Amino acid sequence: MSISTRSRSKWPIVAVVAVVVGVLGFAGLLTYLLGGAGAVLDAFGRDTKTENAVDARVGQTATDGRLKFTVTGMTCGTKQVGEGSGAGQGKKAQGQYCLVDVAVTNDGSSPAAFSDLSQNGYDATGAEYAVDSTAGAYANKDFEGFLQPIEPHETVRGRLVFDVPVGRRLTAVVLHESVFSTGVKVPLQ
Repeated sequence: MSISTRSRSKWPIVAVVAVVVGVLGFAGLLTYLLGGAGAVLDAFGRDTKTENAVDARVGQTATDGRLKFTVTGMTCGTKQVGEGSGAGQGKKAQGQYCLVDVAVTNDGSSPAAFSDLSQNGYDATGAEYAVDSTAGAYANKDFEGFLQPIEPHETVRGRLVFDVPVGRRLTAVVLHESVFSTGVKVPLQ
């Protein structure tokens, strides 16, 4: 009799695990069918295409959440970041790198994380480009503290690195405190 009691007591756990696996599987299928995480966030009201982002200009400071952003310049056409061509010494672009110089200030009362993964670049056709984080690590060796938690009222400077096709140029960046924030849109022309 104690054997059947033990078997019945496992059923609630098995049922909960089955429901969790089913929900996660459905979420993964929905993400795949809608065309990726960006499309899912769009479907739930997250603005991934910049319509609701705050407008700013190069040299002007604008705020998204606790972070203040100032884009100070951009150069395109860089073929490699880092020194040398050996493993661990640099990274070559598949196309060309566009380097966006930015200052980020924490306007909050506690440390804030700034992630390059939350930042996007756009060209004249509207194509979206993500930051190349590996190339960013090489490009920011001289910028101590960039891409690290930022203390309250501290400003860090660094470069966001975008790999874009040769012949194209970034025309705007959208900078975010987090992937869920509205963002700050800065035209680069």
